[in-house]
Amino acid sequence: MSEPLPRLWASTVERSPSSVAVTDAQTGAEWTRSELQAAALEWTASFKRDAGRSTPHRRRVAMSVPNGAEWFTAFLGLLSAGAVPVPIDPAEPAEAQLAAARSAGASHLWRGGRLERLGPAAARPAAECLVKLTSGSSGAPKVIAVTHSQMAADGRQICASMGIGPGDGNLAAIPLGYSYGLGNLVVPLLAQGTRVICVSSPLPHALASDALRFRPTVFPAVPPILGALAASGIPRRSLASLRLVISAGSPLAPAVARAFLERFGVMARGFYGTSETGGIAFDRTGEATLEGRGVGTPLTGVTVAFGRSGRFTVSSPAVRGGGSFSPPDRGRRGAGGEIVLLGRTDRAVKVSGRRVDLAEIESALRSVPGVADAFAHMGAGPSAVLAAAAATALSGAEVRALLRQRIAPWKVPARIVPLASFPVTARGKTDARRLRQLLSAPRTATSISTLRAARQMSARR
Repeated sequence: MSEPLPRLWASTVERSPSSVAVTDAQTGAEWTRSELQAAALEWTASFKRDAGRSTPHRRRVAMSVPNGAEWFTAFLGLLSAGAVPVPIDPAEPAEAQLAAARSAGASHLWRGGRLERLGPAAARPAAECLVKLTSGSSGAPKVIAVTHSQMAADGRQICASMGIGPGDGNLAAIPLGYSYGLGNLVVPLLAQGTRVICVSSPLPHALASDALRFRPTVFPAVPPILGALAASGIPRRSLASLRLVISAGSPLAPAVARAFLERFGVMARGFYGTSETGGIAFDRTGEATLEGRGVGTPLTGVTVAFGRSGRFTVSSPAVRGGGSFSPPDRGRRGAGGEIVLLGRTDRAVKVSGRRVDLAEIESALRSVPGVADAFAHMGAGPSAVLAAAAATALSGAEVRALLRQRIAPWKVPARIVPLASFPVTARGKTDARRLRQLLSAPRTATSISTLRAARQMSARR
């Protein structure tokens, strides 16, 4: 069993207290490991004073804090106080944050520099390290409790598979509190001292400026960010310090992978995981991502076993109790040993009485020249039709004509909505909820104003 995260961090601080731990690209401020540790201990003392008699030892405490040194001081401070952190997205509305905290069974919520008491809560097992909240496919918060051992194992497997070491600098554009950020940014810092550079903004020119100034070597990203960078006209030298670019969250279209490689001279490598298992697979060479062949091979320490139906089971020390878990995805093993995802088990729909997986439609659309990304949806009700959004400069009719050459005619969406780019969420992932709304609207409502609203949302992100 691995040591608790606070002990791993204490050992990391002791090895090199003066090494930079966190950089705030917006202000240029930097915190050494010892400074971050001192700030965390001070935060713990202040937290205990504010909590008073209700000090939530072994209780869950939600924290709504943006990326930065403050996030780490609150996270480490809660762990040092014996509490269980529940990271909440600070971009969510205040009421949504409160609802998420309560759904996780939190006794308190820390946000805006204030501690809010939510009510009594049950004591948690000593091994519980933190709680991940993920909306999944339903939109309702899903509570996933994770142990110290799981967190440490996930970070260890990611670093070993990706070759991330203490001397690297991680460019943090994704939220620290989500599963991807925890495994690729937070644990590598706490367990081995990999520096975190919190970006000033996830917009392309700001990212490029931060990278040019602070020289990160590793960039965990998502497809919308990589697509925006590839299309931005940013000079190659802006990202010259990067040796490893990771893409996760959703499949990266081969066209975007090629455009990114041509502009910046570095391959984007696919990465796949779930909140329940941590990292599962990684494209070590980048070739599978570039060619659209899959999400890579299992991480070091991870075993993936496929069943006849396409459902698979993931086993690793990062799964609770060192056990196994079956994600709600289907897949197969490719010729090169890579995992090829075939869609979620809950994304199959009936078209003209025949079953089709929406992921298959999206994959075919991404293979169309000129299409950077795709999203398929079928609304509810007898009048619902199969529809898709495509990030492309082509017209809907042009995309449909090219798509007919790739899949059976009955699988071609009755309606394809072309967008210059997809709207994204605060964490930089494709905003599926917004796209579903767009595609569920009556055909007459898909007007210039509707499309303009989607484009404006994307531009704001």
